[in-house]
Amino acid sequence: MTMVPRIENAGIEAWIVRFADRIDPANRRWITAFCRNCQSTFGKALVELVPSYTTVLVQYDPGRITDTSSRALLEQILEQLAPDDDEASGRLVEIPVWYDISVGPELALIAERNNWSSQQVAETHAATEYQVFALGFVPGFAFMGLVTAPLATPRLATPRQHVPRGSIAIAERQTSAYPQVTPGGWNLIGRTPLTLFDPGREPMTVLEAGDRVRFLSVSRDDFIELGGDPTPVAESSV
Repeated sequence: MTMVPRIENAGIEAWIVRFADRIDPANRRWITAFCRNCQSTFGKALVELVPSYTTVLVQYDPGRITDTSSRALLEQILEQLAPDDDEASGRLVEIPVWYDISVGPELALIAERNNWSSQQVAETHAATEYQVFALGFVPGFAFMGLVTAPLATPRLATPRQHVPRGSIAIAERQTSAYPQVTPGGWNLIGRTPLTLFDPGREPMTVLEAGDRVRFLSVSRDDFIELGGDPTPVAESSV
């Protein structure tokens, strides 16, 4: 393989495999292939895999495999690892979004900075197919990237106390959708009507690491018809 991943100790019963030191969409092909091979090689000895932008946390069952044997399996997997042949590998998920200043107040900020209209911001955001690099922060929150450079925007200096469920947001070159009401400091540019996390559903999350995501711009009427809540982002939420 062209890259040289490192196996690092992650405490008791776990290893971190580091594929790179910087975020790069090309990492996803290697990480996806690695996770698939881990599942087949470790079998029941595998407890959990947690992929991120550049690493994978591998947690194993010490009752089924020793520390030394688990590392040897990882080394074996890495020696034989090849990236997915299809650069567009991964499930494609389409997420409808109503891009509007009432639910995405930072649309105006990004538009002004680029001397664009809010519509141009929405069109630029929806024109890219994003990769889901990792899930975290809260259940169902997918870290996706990379947004084009003109859309990259630092986190808010003061996070909002209440970000509405379904809010589509940008932080630096990442984008995501808030799966539930939560505090957050990302820049809001729209809202999706989809329920991204439901503990009573199987699977509980709409998105998984390795997915490809396309945002589809919809009208306010279509957003409401799909079950979206058009309540504006409250000023008091900041």
